[in-house]
Amino acid sequence: MFGLPLTFAVPLVLAGLIALPAIWLLLRVTPPQPRRIAFPPLKIVADLIPRRELPARTPWWLLLLRLVIAALLILAAAGPILNPAPSLEGDRRAPVLMIVDNGAGTAADWRRHAAIALEQGEAIARDGRSMGIVATATPVAEIALEEPAAALERLRAVNARPHFPQAESWRRPLSAFLEAHPDTEILWITGGVGIAGEDDMAMLLAEIAQDRTLTILGPDPAPALALGNARNSAQGLSVDVLRAEPNARDEGRVRAADLRGLTLAEETFVFLPDETETDVRFDIPIELRNSVARIDIVEEASAAATTLLDSRSRRSRVGIVTGTTLDLAQPLLAPTFYIERALEPYAEIREGRGGSAEAIEELLDGQVNVLVLADIGVLPPRTQARIATFMEEGGLLLRFAGSRMTGNVDDLLPVRLRDGGRNLGGALSWDAPRTLAEFARESPFHGLAVPDELGISRQILAEPSGALTERTWAALEDGTPIVTADRRGDGMSVLFHVTADASWSNLPLTGLFVDMLRETLQFAAAPPGAGLQTGGERQPVAPRLALDGAGNLGSPPSHARPVTRTFAERAGFDHPPGFYGPTESAIAVNTLNAEDRLVPVDLAILDARILPLEPAETVDLRPPLLVAALGLFLVDTILAMLLSGHAGAFAARFRRAALGTGALALAFLAISAPGPAPADTIEDIEAAMVTRLGYIRTHDARVDEISEAGLDGLSRALAARTSLEPGAPMGVDIETDELAFFPVLYWPIVPDAPIPSRDAMQRIEAYMKNGGMLIMDTRDAATNWRPGSARSPEAAYLRRLLADVDVPPLEPMPPDHVLTKTFFIMDELPGRHSSGVTWVEELPPAPVEEGMRPARAGDAVSPIIITANDLAGAWAIGSRGEAMLPVSGSDPRQREMAFRAGMNIVMYALTGNYKADQVHVPALLERLGN
Repeated sequence: MFGLPLTFAVPLVLAGLIALPAIWLLLRVTPPQPRRIAFPPLKIVADLIPRRELPARTPWWLLLLRLVIAALLILAAAGPILNPAPSLEGDRRAPVLMIVDNGAGTAADWRRHAAIALEQGEAIARDGRSMGIVATATPVAEIALEEPAAALERLRAVNARPHFPQAESWRRPLSAFLEAHPDTEILWITGGVGIAGEDDMAMLLAEIAQDRTLTILGPDPAPALALGNARNSAQGLSVDVLRAEPNARDEGRVRAADLRGLTLAEETFVFLPDETETDVRFDIPIELRNSVARIDIVEEASAAATTLLDSRSRRSRVGIVTGTTLDLAQPLLAPTFYIERALEPYAEIREGRGGSAEAIEELLDGQVNVLVLADIGVLPPRTQARIATFMEEGGLLLRFAGSRMTGNVDDLLPVRLRDGGRNLGGALSWDAPRTLAEFARESPFHGLAVPDELGISRQILAEPSGALTERTWAALEDGTPIVTADRRGDGMSVLFHVTADASWSNLPLTGLFVDMLRETLQFAAAPPGAGLQTGGERQPVAPRLALDGAGNLGSPPSHARPVTRTFAERAGFDHPPGFYGPTESAIAVNTLNAEDRLVPVDLAILDARILPLEPAETVDLRPPLLVAALGLFLVDTILAMLLSGHAGAFAARFRRAALGTGALALAFLAISAPGPAPADTIEDIEAAMVTRLGYIRTHDARVDEISEAGLDGLSRALAARTSLEPGAPMGVDIETDELAFFPVLYWPIVPDAPIPSRDAMQRIEAYMKNGGMLIMDTRDAATNWRPGSARSPEAAYLRRLLADVDVPPLEPMPPDHVLTKTFFIMDELPGRHSSGVTWVEELPPAPVEEGMRPARAGDAVSPIIITANDLAGAWAIGSRGEAMLPVSGSDPRQREMAFRAGMNIVMYALTGNYKADQVHVPALLERLGN
């Protein structure tokens, strides 16, 4: 307006400025001031003679102030806007078609993108122009031309979508709209990102809008980042980081997380200056790789920057055993050679050593998911039982025929076999080698192409039965089964009726062999009833979780449609990215496929006015104008009171009100001010600032004094001998105090103390389950815990105390427990006494075949330790460092051993069972070396 970066939303309101002279006439006078009349009454009577009074004139400065207030109100009503969005070229009365790119390429910067779109929409609405709104990732059958207000509401409802738009789907609606409104001006707000090899909106507009006025707002360069082609290979879990063009975003971080959103690994990616693609590899164990459900670019809130992984990306641990003697000089003759090469891209391969039974036992002990037996004959009953249990628990048994497999060697086969085999193409056979028939729809191999050169010359035959057809996955042209399978519990038994080498067929030499083994692993990984049985690949799978535009998993939208298990396309409006099907066998649909790459949108093919996609920093001047008018109005009110003579009375009333309010406030503060905190109350902030030991107050002054002195002595020993420097111990009341600040709580048992409330014991139970350790000390080793002795009052009280508490199963501390090795190597945990039994959470027994190990590992730290040795009594020291209580054992070093026991307990509570994991170090180092 007038060459200034200023415009008005309602310019007609500015006509109100013409009324300022009239306002001046109305405001130019003020009522006269009241007159002060003094006594006596005769004077009053004389002054009551009516006289004609004229109003006084309003001072010019007050009149000017009121005119300024009126002008500010008129300007505010006109809606002034500073730095408005740039206006479109063309006829100001023509309709506008606004195309907003709301696909995955704009999701990471959607707030800024949407703000710019709304700025442009408001600028068009100020011109009174009708609009048609197109959100490229939200297809519609028809584009409606709407009034400005309705169009702005539609524009505000546009959200970022988690998929890239299909430009071709807009050809018919856009063509129809432009034909119906030939004078339409087009405004396209784009993210500047497309998919290589796909038609985009620029190509479409170049065809159907050649003679239209076109304005484009787009970033330069395109800032979007994306992820694609996640692969779980033998080298690690890798993913490609993509960008459309070099955009100064040359580095960042990628995060791998599980289904619960817990971060499993993070890695950094770096682009070279001219690169648009780089890869990131997570070098983590296979167990963690198989737990990864999603990979994200950190601080890039976009579905395109998220890739989901399902069971198809998991690597199985495959163990291979062969019954033949391996000729190392001729690896191509080994049955395992082709299996290893086929499964290596999809699984971790382990080969059993030694005899067949010994190798199988070793692999099953190594927790393999798939057991491959190549030409294995008779197995011992014990080994057969272990394999049967392995399949019942979800394992896959994959067998290949051979000369040793004649007849029904065991009950682990999916079908019964005939004695002997079948030769095709031999000197005594009338039949030529056969090839495979087309795979049935019920087979997991359905859709795989059979190569023309495939030939099978020998096989083992299955006995005909009613279940043979449904157990057949692949057959020869004459219908003879060549691959059969059967469910066994949660697992599966699969048999290839040919060898794993090229002696009976050339199947291992073809790519079909690789595909068949891959599909077998995929099929067997799905649980029973997961939709992989008859016709499973064609069965629709409903969406369970879907990504929104910002990459957050949530409930799928109402327009989401099911997919089949063979779905391999990128996500779209009908199939948004997310997980489809049950958790156990979910199908992941991603925004980008493995082969997709980002490219910048080619705007040079369009005859258009191209502007940078930057906010106009529009400032609405209405709020400051209204605030200024209000402030001046208050000033005017005060001045009018001064001129009318009411200021003094008002000031007096204000002083009285202020005094009364102040008195009430002081009284309220005095009443509500908190008193001094009790000396024995835990200050949560103070307790949380430093690690400290805690003891439960028994309200027996002597016992509590010994507990505090004992934990103080142990804390000093910890500070002197370890890297831990604990704070002063604190006593806690389990009825009221917060327990989570203390890693260890010491509870001396006093039989005369009242039983705590049920709520207090539930707080103790929660403390133990949340990671805290409770040491309960009955201190009665001298009178109890002996064969034939009567139960002491302390033991009886302890039994009543824990009657309603969910305490884990306990056992006497075994000699190989981690507690005996966490810091000092000890045989027992003595206190003032050494004859008491120390009870800890029961651990799983060590395997018999492994013998005694240095330490046994549990899943967690024992949440409770029960002893009778009076630990705190041995730790208790006085103000000068002297021992407060004597020890009762015969060992002169018993007090020193008690301090060592206490340090072992605290280290165990703080560091867990890491010492038990040290027994696995040799095996881990051996694997890393291999």
